[in-house]
Amino acid sequence: MGFVDPLTAIIVSFCFLGVMIYKHVNLGITLNLAALLLALLSLDWQGIPMMIYETSVDMRMISVVSATFGIMVMSQLYKETKVINDLSESLSKIINNSKLVVSILPAIVGLLPVAGGALMSAPLVEAETDKLGLEADRKTYVNVWFRHTIFPVYPISQVLILTAMLTGLTVTSIILRQIPVVISMVVIGYLIGLWKCPKSVKMENSGTSLGSELKRFTITFSPILATIIAVVGLGVDVSIAAFVGVAALLVIAKPSLKICMNPFINWATYGITLAAYGAFLLQDVVKATGFSEIFGEFLVNGSVNNLLLLAVIPAVLAFFTGSPLAGVAISYSMLEGVLNFTSKNAALLYASSYLGYIIAPTHLCLVLTADYFKCSLDKLYKYFIPSLMFSLGVAILLYLLV
Repeated sequence: MGFVDPLTAIIVSFCFLGVMIYKHVNLGITLNLAALLLALLSLDWQGIPMMIYETSVDMRMISVVSATFGIMVMSQLYKETKVINDLSESLSKIINNSKLVVSILPAIVGLLPVAGGALMSAPLVEAETDKLGLEADRKTYVNVWFRHTIFPVYPISQVLILTAMLTGLTVTSIILRQIPVVISMVVIGYLIGLWKCPKSVKMENSGTSLGSELKRFTITFSPILATIIAVVGLGVDVSIAAFVGVAALLVIAKPSLKICMNPFINWATYGITLAAYGAFLLQDVVKATGFSEIFGEFLVNGSVNNLLLLAVIPAVLAFFTGSPLAGVAISYSMLEGVLNFTSKNAALLYASSYLGYIIAPTHLCLVLTADYFKCSLDKLYKYFIPSLMFSLGVAILLYLLV
């Protein structure tokens, strides 16, 4: 047995996790170190190597980690080859309406789930919001908020895949329950960020035809589209589908060998991949401590409502960790012994975690966008808090009614 009881070990390990995140240590390193610390404090040391081995050969874990690695390679290649710039510019010229562009463009770029990716859409959003006369705080809000409206229904989101794998449900079953949440996010984002803005003047024709811009958008978007079709339409495992997208991108961009190698020597690729593994390891260690049973008895004795657990715990954890992946993984580890995870429960767990993450002060997209627009974080929460409350309220209402 370990040195301390499971509850004390959990508290110590999670405090350690919080300090590491506060110190901006990579999430992949943080999750794995927190899992190992928890194991050393609460488990028999002789059994730890076997537990790590069992986690490492878990097919669910292998699928998620492989998918995460492939998606990160594709994300990095999009940036390295500058194809993302063509995708963004073509969309801007096709729509030619500033309010629509700032609503759609960040979400399109959001299809690349890369840390701090909102910074990629910030320059184009800035150009369009200048036409609308927005201040820096609202520019930051619309860029960050609309970037993240796509993820609750994005089938190759690492966090959505992880949620499905952990709960044993299909990605599609969770996505179907997230559609009203996405609609609510778009509505509240428009009302708070864009509703009372004046309409911008349409741009003059720059010499390029609509047809040529549609063609450019279709070509540059095709790697992402190929990945989505492979997952949703053909039922291909996302760990394989991600590399279909990588192959399509290589055909389109024809990058040099040096550019092709850059994603493989970029620590961000491995850091996020390591975080996916760390989420599984932490889940397995928490399960091995028996904490779920202890926590379950506390909940039963305390008569805590399941709705409150699913709506609050994931949001709080994601907010403090700055990671929806950590919010889902840790919450599931705590609640799996208490709740039967149907698509109804899993959808609220995911929505709560994701919304809490969006407004986290450690959320890289939020921090980098605020820095780009020279806006202090404290000015942003008057927009983000009501947006979160409205969207989470829709998720809770859906949980209660459907």
